[in-house]
Amino acid sequence: MRPSIRPGTLAAYWREYRGLLVFLVLMFGFRSAWADWVYVPTGSMNPTIIEGDRLLIDKHIYGLRLPFSLIHLTEGQNPMRGDIIVFDSPRDGTSLVKRVIALPGDTLVLDGEQLIVNGIPARYAAGDRSELRGLLRATRGRDPAIMRESGVLPEHEILLLRDRQQSLQFGPVTVPVGMYFVLGDNRDNSFDSRYIGFVPRRNIVGRATRVVISLNPDRYYVLRSERLFSSLY
Repeated sequence: MRPSIRPGTLAAYWREYRGLLVFLVLMFGFRSAWADWVYVPTGSMNPTIIEGDRLLIDKHIYGLRLPFSLIHLTEGQNPMRGDIIVFDSPRDGTSLVKRVIALPGDTLVLDGEQLIVNGIPARYAAGDRSELRGLLRATRGRDPAIMRESGVLPEHEILLLRDRQQSLQFGPVTVPVGMYFVLGDNRDNSFDSRYIGFVPRRNIVGRATRVVISLNPDRYYVLRSERLFSSLY
């Protein structure tokens, strides 16, 4: 025989814990719709973002959403070229972090190391080699090169792996209405729009703004103090 619940039990629990319950609902609602942080386990955005970074995500900049859903309550801004976004993969729903490269209506070509958007080639220069020290040992062992990319989108650094098996060739493709094309800054080791396709606007969760904290997997997750609250732009 199932034990009965006394009528006053639930009311007593509510009186005792309602403050905690309301706090939890508000906290998770805030994290779902307004701001959150995410852990980065892979190197697909090296050297801008490295393994072990925890990123602050502005979730309302692209429109306030109904908590725990993809339903937008406000329109918000549209993502711009160069934005680092968090989105749900159109392939399997996995949460990913990549850089917006092309907007709806843009035509894109990736010819070897050369990015071309709307017929305009990106410019390249040698990047800051000191950033190689922050990469994991396994990545440094592949003799990577850091390049500074600019022109077709705000200046930022990308990583090229010299031991890649073949040169990059992609496109031309034209981004459909309501879609975005994204790439990882680690051009030779990123699962991005070249493989998962265009990212629907509604799948974009928010804009990554800065590193909140970073723990180094190569050194027993010791704190990387130099990355505390560092901006991604």
